[in-house]
Amino acid sequence: MKGLVIKNTGSWYQVKTDDGGLFECKIKGNLRLKDIKSTNPIAIGDFVEFSLVENNIGLISAIYDRKNYLIRRSSNLSKHSQILAANLDLVILVITVKYPETSTIFIDRFIASAEAYNIPACIVINKIDLYTEEELQYTEALKILYESIDYPVFMLSAILPESFGAFRAYLQDKTILISGNSGVGKSTLINAILPKSLAKTGEISSYHNKGTHTTTYSQLYQLENGAQLIDTPGIKGFGTIDMEEDEISHYFKEIFKTSKNCRFTNCTHVHEPGCAVLKAVENHEISVSRYQSYLSILSDFKSGKYR
Repeated sequence: MKGLVIKNTGSWYQVKTDDGGLFECKIKGNLRLKDIKSTNPIAIGDFVEFSLVENNIGLISAIYDRKNYLIRRSSNLSKHSQILAANLDLVILVITVKYPETSTIFIDRFIASAEAYNIPACIVINKIDLYTEEELQYTEALKILYESIDYPVFMLSAILPESFGAFRAYLQDKTILISGNSGVGKSTLINAILPKSLAKTGEISSYHNKGTHTTTYSQLYQLENGAQLIDTPGIKGFGTIDMEEDEISHYFKEIFKTSKNCRFTNCTHVHEPGCAVLKAVENHEISVSRYQSYLSILSDFKSGKYR
């Protein structure tokens, strides 16, 4: 039987068939022997082959080829990766400028990874009802920055229903991964989009205004507009992997575009004479924060952090 993995609670996977049947499945032992380098060989969004062993209980024996997938460093095994989701049309990064604050380095690492796996990305700036005038000006600056490099940005609040119109329309008929730091309000946003969902909201802890984890497993939700939304546990860090050092600049759209005018084809955009990227940063044609994020990832590779 063929089905779609819609929930992962650890060693168990909930699989949905085309006729709406739901089955609780485990992985067949010999599947683990294959060359799968991630900590989770199966992810939400995977299509799998499984067989029944008893009523509504099955064994997964094969994974169908993926269109794409998004991965990050495993939180407890630094040299391993975790597949966040597979077969995606879009990734959404939910951020907040306060309660808690999301750094631009985190944003850029996330969307660079999406670029590396050829998955379109967009940004949601959440909790806009809580911000001061100065913080709202900063959110507008972020919106202008990322939209200037072709990443759609939506400014939302769960208590402002009118803010969701364009966002809902943008999601239609897509399979989407929604992710972000703990406490940015992913579960609240999901509840606003799909009121009958089982997502739970949590309180913000006082420690550095970080949010408590409210999603403890990954799950796929079916939206009324044909979209499929994959929610994942909040993530505190995002290590980019599966990139070669000389490819990092390719995943920063504006840096890659500008680099075509560099004097040297192997320019690292750090110190070389005739570097068009350095000139563009100096002339404020490339954001300093984006360039610093590029240098941060480059530094990780040079230090061997991801080797």
